[in-house]
Amino acid sequence: MKITVIGAGPGGYEAAIMAAKLGAEVILIEKDELGGTCLNRGCIPTKAFLASSDVLDEVERSKAFGIIVDGDIKIDYPAILARKNKIVADSVAGINYLMKTNKISVIKGLGKLIDQNTVAVTKDDGTTENIMSDKIILATGSIPVNPGIFKYDGKKVITSDEVLDLEVLPESMVIVGGGVIGCEIGQFLSRMGVTITIVEGLTQLLPNMDEDVSKQLLRQFKKEKIKVITGVGVAEVNVGDDRVIAELANGKVVEAQTMLVCIGRRGYTDGLNAKAVGVAFDDKGRITVNDKMETLVEGIYAIGDIVASPQLAHVASFEGITAAYNAVKDAGKKVSYKAVPGCVFTDPEIAACGLSEKDCQSQGIPYKIGTYDYRALGKARAMGKLTGFFKVIVDDKDVIIGGAVVGAHGADLLAELTLAVELGLTAEQVGNVIHPHPALSEGLKEALHDVHGMSINK
Repeated sequence: MKITVIGAGPGGYEAAIMAAKLGAEVILIEKDELGGTCLNRGCIPTKAFLASSDVLDEVERSKAFGIIVDGDIKIDYPAILARKNKIVADSVAGINYLMKTNKISVIKGLGKLIDQNTVAVTKDDGTTENIMSDKIILATGSIPVNPGIFKYDGKKVITSDEVLDLEVLPESMVIVGGGVIGCEIGQFLSRMGVTITIVEGLTQLLPNMDEDVSKQLLRQFKKEKIKVITGVGVAEVNVGDDRVIAELANGKVVEAQTMLVCIGRRGYTDGLNAKAVGVAFDDKGRITVNDKMETLVEGIYAIGDIVASPQLAHVASFEGITAAYNAVKDAGKKVSYKAVPGCVFTDPEIAACGLSEKDCQSQGIPYKIGTYDYRALGKARAMGKLTGFFKVIVDDKDVIIGGAVVGAHGADLLAELTLAVELGLTAEQVGNVIHPHPALSEGLKEALHDVHGMSINK
């Protein structure tokens, strides 16, 4: 069995590794660095930056813990950038090592479908090689959406692709888009001394989250003097020598040295020639697949940001592994999207899974919630991390169908809730599990008990 994978992001390279482990001969095609957007221009570099700003925050709060830091606290941004670059480089090297140990052939170039068994690769030197295989997995990822109105130039008006490699930080920045990327980058740059204004066209930050989650982050942003404008879009952008001026739909004007546009991403299928070989797309330009990740063309699979599933690295990885199993073993393996975790690595950290209250209301699902505040936890008080709350959402049968953790280590704490949603456990079942003390996870236990009005400490 020979498998060709086009795209080496988290979905693509994990699909390649799994296919190799299942006994296939695998060829992986990538036009850029291994790891894709997530590793090179997304998840990993942003978390490296945020780790630096977290350390800065800890040092600035050290006096409250009885630790005196003498002298000035200074930010060495070039060192922060160098650390980020090293982390990325080391991670890319790690993936290259995995390719070698799993005997996966990596070809650098652009892949184009010729038929259901043939991929033509145009290499950096201009030569083309045709690769024949039994099955093909498409994992070409996504690129930032950037309408012409913003007058993108990659210098004054930038996207998430450029913002992580700025060698010199601007004095001020307007961020268009108050989603995950805008909030994470905005808070990091603010803590680095950049004056930040976030403009979100919808009515709240993190529009896909519940209102109570969004309000918690908004309060923190106000404390940090990050200006947030919601409910109004950008009508016009003018780029000068040293300023970017954005006229909003309500007539107000916002200006800064730089504008970051992060209003979403679209699947990257440019030049793939997928339609020509019979691969179908939906009305939003996403490749149509069945529950086994196979397209309408037998033997061609598609995963990640190019299909109609949440644009998240961990979703792409799971889909890639699923596609590999089905391509090599015809295993009938399927992906469950019931409890997909979504995380925002701001301070406070935000993590949610399953259905939100908004979802329940729009779908007419009867529900109840249980909540518990961080400030009521002994461990949170000891850590000095009082901001945030736990929320559990159950249906009319007490089955946990969703929830959120807003606060320190939220993404780590969400794992228990994600498991409960996926397995269809009840609030009573999970609430009856003994949780460690003192620990932040006690907050989830109390929220589970609060569903029934039985929280001991509330």
